[in-house]
Formats: sequence, structure tokens, C-alpha cells
Amino acid sequence: MHSISSMTHLPAWPAVIADVAQLEELLSRPTPALLASMQTLDSDLVVLGVSGKMGPTLARMAVRAIAELGLPYKVYGVARFSQPAGREPLEAVGVHTITCDLLDRAALAQLPDSRNVIFMAGQKFGTTGAQHMTWGINTYLPALAAERYAGARLVAFSTGNVYPLMPVVSGGAREGDEPNPVGEYAASCLGRERIFEYFSRTQGLRCAIMRLNYAVEMRYGVLVDIATKVYKRQPVDVSMGAANVIWQGDANAQALALLGHCATPPFICNITGPETVSIRCVAEQFAELFEIEAQITGDEASTALLSNAAQAQQLFGYPTVSLQQMVGWIADWVQRGGVGLNKPTHFEARDGKF
Repeated sequence: MHSISSMTHLPAWPAVIADVAQLEELLSRPTPALLASMQTLDSDLVVLGVSGKMGPTLARMAVRAIAELGLPYKVYGVARFSQPAGREPLEAVGVHTITCDLLDRAALAQLPDSRNVIFMAGQKFGTTGAQHMTWGINTYLPALAAERYAGARLVAFSTGNVYPLMPVVSGGAREGDEPNPVGEYAASCLGRERIFEYFSRTQGLRCAIMRLNYAVEMRYGVLVDIATKVYKRQPVDVSMGAANVIWQGDANAQALALLGHCATPPFICNITGPETVSIRCVAEQFAELFEIEAQITGDEASTALLSNAAQAQQLFGYPTVSLQQMVGWIADWVQRGGVGLNKPTHFEARDGKF
């Protein structure tokens, strides 16, 4: 595994992130690879499921890229907005929000036409006990969206959970490896992919499938989970001994850049960081920064949920924010009592139950 310090030189970033406003500016800052890709944009952009953890900063990044390139297009952010207050910050940064129940075919029909769509809708947590809803959102909804936007380039968010647990020494699953999902959530995500593949192969939908794990920022993510437990002197379970992580801003940029790689049949791309990250190593790094001792429990299994992102790095370059930078930022944020989303990733789960 790579140590936290074994990184190449990357652009300079602030030593600390002072507040949510600065965080969201950084998370939505367009990268050079994104700007190059967005030059091919030929219509307004529609983001379906914009109100999740990543959607707001992805939509804001798209607005900023379009403005920087001087393109005449709008960004529409579509969601149920069950918490109406979520619309105001999006509107304030130039995203045109639309309230819509995406499971309603008639409501979908009323959405703006577009030749460029980012599909972010999905359900993970709460699957256990409500499997029918997870399958409805993760497999039926993609069919409705594919029908509505059959003529578009569509980037579909998926997950590395569709892969089996891989040997830690393997470097992670590659796009050509056979999926073998563990648990109903992961199975429904493979179902989502197959639905988009069906529409791509039979209806000509140009599609890219983005297998993501795990996006990280100051308020949530695998590194935040570990840092919070270490800081609160709670045990860190290392049974899932390794993980992949990527700065959410880099994940946003690569998702938008995938519009330029949509194809028939779908183009599949793992999106994550380049390191196989040791959970024990990161916990000990946080403990050192907090000047306390990490409480480690369990023994590392020989397998973990891991993806190989070599293809993405060839297309988009190395992530702009390093693992070491994320660790430093998060340690400072947690120590200062920075706001969190209180949404654990449950990366430790080896049975696929969420």
C-alpha cells in the first residue's frame, strides 16, 4: 500500500479550509481537464438528483466552467427538494432549480430538453428493510430517465460496490473485471448499469457509467469517519483494511468531463484516487495529528472493496488534491469542531448491508 506521504508534487492549496463557504468554492473549482471537456457542450445541462451530497457542488462547478468558457448554456438542477431550503443556495450560484418527482413519468416529460445529462439519483442507506424502494430508485428510475433523454449524452453515477471484494495486493478491480455485487444495494446498482446499457444498445443512448468510491470532503467521507472516531477516542475497525478515496472536487470534475466520453455501448470508468489506502495507517496519522492514541480494533482481511483508477488518470490526469492534503484538512476541520453531515459511509461493511 502507498503511504500517505508517497505523493507526487501537486498544485498549492490553502493550509486549512476556514469555513463552508471556502470549502464549497474549492469543491466547485473547475479543473483544466474539465474545462477542456466542457468545450464540447452543445446544449443546456440537466443534473437529475442534484440535491444529494455531491450534486450541489457539481452543478456549481458546471456553472463556473460554462461562464469561464463563455458558453451560452444554463445548468438545470432537478430533484424532489424535500427540504426546500436546499434550492436557495443553488439558485444563488446560478443553478436553475426544478422540483420534480423523478419517478413520475409525466413530470419527467415536462423537464427541459437537453443533449447533456448527469444522472445522480440513487438510494443506498436505508436499503435494508426498504429494498423495494432502493430497486425502484436504482433500476426503474434509470429506465424513465433513459426514455426521456434517449438522444442525450448521459453520465450515470454508479459505484465500485458492483465489484467483488478484491485482494488488497491486487491494486483494485478494473473496468473489464466481471461485476459480482455483494448485497441488495450493490445488486440494484448493477441493475441500474444494465438498464442504461439496455437503452444504449437498443435505443442508441450515448452513456458513460461512473463507478465511484469514495468521494471525500470536510463534512463526510471515509477519512472523516476515521478522523471523527480517532478524535472521540472511539475504536476504529480495520477489518475492511483498505479503501480508495478521492477529493469530491476531483470526482465532480471527472464526472462532468465524462460527457465527452459517452458512447454506445456505455463507456465504463472507475473514479477514485490512485492509492490503496490503509485504514490503520490513516487512523494512526490522525492520532499523531491529534496527539492522542488511536483505538484500533479487528484484524485486516485480505480483501477489500477496491477499484483501480488507472484509466481515469490517463484521461483526466492525477487528482488535484492529494491524500496527504485531505488528511491535513480534515484533521484541522474535526479538531476545530467544523460542521459535519453526520452521514457515516459504513465503509466497514463487508456484507453489503446498508
